[in-house]
Amino acid sequence: MSGAAKFKNNVKVSERHGAGEWLIERVLLVALIPLGLWVASTGFTLAGAGYDGVMAWFASPLNAGLLALTVVVFFAYVSVAWKVILEDYVPSVGTRGLLVVLLNVVFLVLAAASVFFIVRLALGSAPLPAGFGA
Repeated sequence: MSGAAKFKNNVKVSERHGAGEWLIERVLLVALIPLGLWVASTGFTLAGAGYDGVMAWFASPLNAGLLALTVVVFFAYVSVAWKVILEDYVPSVGTRGLLVVLLNVVFLVLAAASVFFIVRLALGSAPLPAGFGA
């Protein structure tokens, strides 16, 4: 839009297209609600279970798959949410773009690491490769 701001029904029309991001954010949130309830109920179910019980839970492809899906949807939602926050509160376009890219990389690494550990547990391996940790 060049020149004067455009208005519709006395409300300034957005110069950006945020409807797509809004829809993606809502779809991810709707997906997170049942997945989050499932994770919470699983946490209560596994509370007090020993190592063998937790490993048996992870051995189920359904449980491991749902947990991996939950992690990916969660980090996708967080990524979109932080992008919206940065667009609203960081005035400098260059700084905002850099922060969005940086956060997207961080969330991608966290999602990939989470899925990696879930797969390792599902396959019956220790969460960390030999030589890492105490």
